[in-house]
Amino acid sequence: MGYDHGPQLTWWWLDSYVDFDRTQKPHAKQAIRQWFDWHRIEQLPEYANWLSVVRSRISDPLTSEQVCGWSEKLQDIIAPAFDYAVQLSTPLILSLGETQRRYLEKRYTKSNNKLRRKYLQPDPKDRLSAAIKRTVKRIENIYGVIDEKQRNLIIAGIETSPFNPEFWLFERQRRQQITLSILQQLTKEPVSQEQAAVELRQLVKHTYHSDDPNYRIYQKEMAEHTCDFIARIHNTTTPTQRRHAHDKLKNWETDLRALTGDSLLVDTQLFNALE
Repeated sequence: MGYDHGPQLTWWWLDSYVDFDRTQKPHAKQAIRQWFDWHRIEQLPEYANWLSVVRSRISDPLTSEQVCGWSEKLQDIIAPAFDYAVQLSTPLILSLGETQRRYLEKRYTKSNNKLRRKYLQPDPKDRLSAAIKRTVKRIENIYGVIDEKQRNLIIAGIETSPFNPEFWLFERQRRQQITLSILQQLTKEPVSQEQAAVELRQLVKHTYHSDDPNYRIYQKEMAEHTCDFIARIHNTTTPTQRRHAHDKLKNWETDLRALTGDSLLVDTQLFNALE
């Protein structure tokens, strides 16, 4: 249901950031709908196949290398979605005015303040407690209820994590300022859509692979720690917890195939579930 309402939800979200005017509104809505039509056909089957691969191994012990491999594969699968978004959004971005750029800047500030409250609590104990709560919730969403030993392992993993919320937020704000600067440049002097698309693709690329060498090192350390953390948590899970994870992934996969209209496969999966 959420995906079927995705175009409208995305429109509301994007409009809250740039405040489209009356002339931009129909073009923005058309681009969003076009992206979702493409995404449903081209991307959702790949997500479903990725889930199927992960699900097929979820009952076995995992290594950090496996987890990182799945993560890298998912990034490769998702990459065309960002590229197509750039292609569709470039004409709209070129039409943004200075008032909308300032509106976006204010929206960035609001978003950063929200993240600061969520991740940068002044009291270290409160910050640790919030991190534990977030992580336990995510793990239990996949595996079901965890035991005390697993909870302690989660706490130890968080305490030894290289995650640095100050560094992360600083990089986020730096990227936002670069984005605002590039938007100003693109709208200040006439440029072709092709030139603008090159700049926007670089923005997207640097979100995941920072142009700051120090932050790239940090991203690598975080990725390695996260993969190892996930593998260690998984390897403590019981058969019941792994079955919970298997069923969770299977349900997501079934939903994705239903959204792509692969009704025969969905019917087969439902029949097998009832046997």
